[in-house]
This record gives sequence, C-alpha cells and structure tokens, in this order.
Amino acid sequence: MRQIVYFLGTFVCIVCVLTACAPAASTPPVSGGNATLPVANANRGSQAASPDSTGPHDTALIVSAASDLIPAFEAIGPVFTAATGTPVVFNFGSSGLLAQQIEQGAPVDVYASANRQYVQELLDGGHVVEDSVAAYGQGRITLWLRADSALDLTTLDELSNPAVTRIAIANPEHAPYGMAARQALQRAGLWETLQPQLILGENVAATLQYVESGNVDVGIVALSLSLAAGPAGRWTLIPADLHDPIEQTLAVVTRAPQPAAAHAFVAYVNSDAGRAVMRQFGFVLPGEELHTEELHSEDSPASVLENPAP
Repeated sequence: MRQIVYFLGTFVCIVCVLTACAPAASTPPVSGGNATLPVANANRGSQAASPDSTGPHDTALIVSAASDLIPAFEAIGPVFTAATGTPVVFNFGSSGLLAQQIEQGAPVDVYASANRQYVQELLDGGHVVEDSVAAYGQGRITLWLRADSALDLTTLDELSNPAVTRIAIANPEHAPYGMAARQALQRAGLWETLQPQLILGENVAATLQYVESGNVDVGIVALSLSLAAGPAGRWTLIPADLHDPIEQTLAVVTRAPQPAAAHAFVAYVNSDAGRAVMRQFGFVLPGEELHTEELHSEDSPASVLENPAP
C-alpha cells in the first residue's frame, strides 16, 4: 500500500523555503463577493517513495506541480521511484504561486504548470532549461457538485438559479484553472452577474475542497480531480470552446539540485507508462483526442476513453 511520508529535519527546511515560512491561516466563514478562503494542506509536500527507502532525504527529487496533478502525480511518483530508485517529494499548489517560489530561489528540480504561460515566463527569465520544456497534456474543467446536493446543475446558465448562493473557482490571478473558469463564465455572459456568489480558492484542489465540505454549492474544477473524487460528486464537462486550451507544460529548473533525475522525471511523465496514468485522469495527451461524449460523473479514472489521433 502506498504511504505518504512526511519528513522532519531536511524536509522542514525545504517546505520553509517553498512557502516562505508563512504561518497557517485559519479558515474564515464563507462569504460571497470574490472571497478567498485558505484551506489546510492546499500546498502539500509528500514523498512518493516506499517508507523503508534508504538514503538521505536531500537526494529526493523535488517536483513543484499544479494541484490538478495531485491524483496523477501521486500515482506516477511511486512507479518512477521503483524504476529509478529516486524518491520524489511533491509540492502542489497554484501554477502562478509555484512559479514565484522558483523565481525566488526555491530548491526545486521540476516545475509542472497547468499552463504554458508560466513556464514561458520562467524560461524568459532563465529559470528553466529550454530543451527540457515539454507539453504533457491538456486539461478540462467541470461543473462539480456533491453527490448529495439537492441542486441539479448541468450547464453554466443554471448557475444563475437563485438557489445557487456560492460558486467556487480557483483564483484566476494565479491559477490556470481559475483563468479557464473565468473565461467560461465570461463567454457564457455570466461573469459580472455572478460576482457576489464567487468564492476564490487558492488553487483548483482547494476549490474542490470548498464544495466537498458543503460550504459552497458548486465549483468549477479540473476534470482530473472530478474523476479522482469518484462517487463523492456529480459533474458535467464544460464545453472546451468556452475557454482557451489549458495547455499543461513542465520543465527542469535551471538550479535543480538533482538535474539528471529531473530530466528523467520529465521524460517519464511523457513515456508510455506516464501517459497511461495521465490518460486515466482525463488529460488530453499530445496526439490523442478525448471522447468527451463518453465522459460522465459516474466514470472512474480507469474508464476514461481516448483514441490516438489519425
């Protein structure tokens, strides 16, 4: 059984740099009007190695990754470790905030963004290795409700129902899935109307947590997280033409403490084994097309169907 091992000592130092040693904030009551609510463990570090692995923790590969990748990368991590012997520590969060940490010198080996923009900005600043930049999948967004919700929402237009009082999206200022949610609401003509009901999550995983907790009625979240949540929720895929493509991209950080392992991890994500995991969580892979008509909230990650493009 996979176990997540939290470090002391060296790992505490890593987390302090990644989070600038910021104190944890308490969660305030939920309110509308673009409120931003902190959630515990929105950015979390975890080791994807077996608990009996040997060697000093400072040899671990540090991967800062967008939070929509939590289920996929926590599946890939142990397999990569078994194949290479290199333990992996993940730091999940919003792509924009993770990029800021790298710019400020955080000891990160690999950066996996939920869009191309933040990787390009790091590349322009000399913070990532140019020949390591690689697209690894395209994300999708869904309208997600708890399974026990009394609401029956299948389209964005239905968010204007007076019974919907709180709608969660990731913060579009630094979270690509929040940017996509904002675009979808704008193109549907609902962005201005729904402002009083909007609750902003620090990242898309935190956004899902707000809805899971019952404090928010509905959220616009990542397809990967919707699939991973399984029977806990009901969801509808939002049409792709309502937002720009969510072109997820990763790269090796220029100052990577473990450059060889970092290049190996990037290659592994786009290997046949890595692509198989990403496919299971609904990512549209380079050269493949997602059969959106076959996706439903009853689906599990293993049942997502894709075919190679001609």
